[in-house]
Amino acid sequence: MRFLALGDSYTIGEGVPATERWPSQLAARLAAAGVAIETPRVIATTGWTTGDLSRALDAERPRGPFALVTLLIGVNNQYQGRPLDEYRTEFAALLARAIALAGGDPRRVIVLSIPDWGVTPFAADRDRGRIAAEIDRFNDAARAATGSAGAAWVDVTAASRKAGADARFVTGDGLHPSAAAYGRWAELALPAARAALAGAKSR
Repeated sequence: MRFLALGDSYTIGEGVPATERWPSQLAARLAAAGVAIETPRVIATTGWTTGDLSRALDAERPRGPFALVTLLIGVNNQYQGRPLDEYRTEFAALLARAIALAGGDPRRVIVLSIPDWGVTPFAADRDRGRIAAEIDRFNDAARAATGSAGAAWVDVTAASRKAGADARFVTGDGLHPSAAAYGRWAELALPAARAALAGAKSR
């Protein structure tokens, strides 16, 4: 079964080997559970906003249907100070595209929440309370759209906040998650992925 992962640095796995990205770790867990899943196709780049991801999809034109599509996007919208209303509109459009790529079945789409980069060492001199509040608002918008569309929502924000500045859970840049952190995200996404793929036929 084919797996498409859409996002930004958190999906491309900035600072970790490709095999340690959370989509790769999720695929490995699915395979270990006997699910015939392919290596994920990843469309993601560090620094991408919702608009950047939309343009990348226009350029790459991935061909569905995929048995599983994941979407994690928005941290750069928040980091760049882009408007919440813009994010809400562009996220909804990306979610619709993800569903279309999943053969029109929203049950095959999983959305991960935006983690809180404000807890990392990189943000030591930033207003962490403001960052957390803004990320919560962006996540509220994404969660509402996800629920309305009938896709699955997986919260990794709480895990990112619990990890905080623990060196085990960040890479050398003090910002991006480590392989161990991505492993936790994969564990959190695994039940939703197994449910999404239940009864799916090989494609």
